[in-house]
Amino acid sequence: MERKKTPKMNSLSKIAWSKFKKDILGVIAFYAIVLAVIVSVLGYHIFPDSTPYANQMHIELSKQEPGFEVDLILLPKNDIEKVGFFKKMIFGQQNINKEIPISDFNEVNGRLYYTTFGSNYEQLLESQNYSIERRTYFLGTDSFGRDLLSRIMCGARISLSVGFIAVIISLLIGITLGAMAGYFRGKVDSVIMWLVNVVWSIPTLLMVIAISLALGKGFWQVFVAVGLTMWVEVARVVRGEILSIREKKYIEAAQSLGYGHFRIIFRHILPNVMASVIVISAANFASAILIEAGLSFLGIGAQPPMPSWGTMIKDNYAYIVMGKSYLAIFPGLAIMYLVLSFVLVGNSLRDALDVRN
Repeated sequence: MERKKTPKMNSLSKIAWSKFKKDILGVIAFYAIVLAVIVSVLGYHIFPDSTPYANQMHIELSKQEPGFEVDLILLPKNDIEKVGFFKKMIFGQQNINKEIPISDFNEVNGRLYYTTFGSNYEQLLESQNYSIERRTYFLGTDSFGRDLLSRIMCGARISLSVGFIAVIISLLIGITLGAMAGYFRGKVDSVIMWLVNVVWSIPTLLMVIAISLALGKGFWQVFVAVGLTMWVEVARVVRGEILSIREKKYIEAAQSLGYGHFRIIFRHILPNVMASVIVISAANFASAILIEAGLSFLGIGAQPPMPSWGTMIKDNYAYIVMGKSYLAIFPGLAIMYLVLSFVLVGNSLRDALDVRN
């Protein structure tokens, strides 16, 4: 006799994913984050300027409008070697050509006569080994003649890196302390919550600045500084969840079977609080991007020539009233794009993982 097949119950993850896909804004924001990640991972292979930190300068092309086009004479450098695929993807490639921006050129009898951009004097190019390239600066150039689009794309890598590492640090500290406080309760809970309340009472930006100054200026110091200020909210959420889960029957059964505290916490309790942790991680990611931009704006974050969005705004905000507002607006829009995407994804995850809906 053939058995009737009973329909399988959808797992909570499948139900949550189904709910998430119904939120149009959340899905759009998710793909916006994926796009930023792809740009960051492929890095210098897709940046218009593939030099390290997109730092190729042409002072003659300073503060050109978006869509600006120019011809450049390319003269090969014999002392620069091409690097491999992965090395270029991570660190970039030194320019293998010397670039000369020109406003006009004319070839006569195999000789090239050209006028340098911004000059009225015609010159003769002595080298016969050259090529001419037409280049478009889609978002214009900054005050040093660097490609603004490349700098903004490179800045996405820095913002995502800071957000990712900071969230990892905050999760490691917050989950550990929150789990200890919620599970052991008593004096352990009192001490940890006293520490949480002390850290919580200090303004976030002030604390980040203090930690940054103690560790020194630099890219890696930002990771640590931001991560060390974001764990308190994770700890509070994890503690609250564990305090309620700890009283469940299956936890009492595990304790009666003689399982150790470590196994009960990490195998039976924490998997049930990960939904809340995922939601708060998305919010912390957005906060980390804003904090990093604020630190760079104040000059204690990522240091030049590293293209942080906050640094770009700091260097160019004065041009807002000088007819070159795009120099500060484009990095600001990039920050808004990434932060808003994480906020929308966080809101969608919160609704999707809510079992009451």
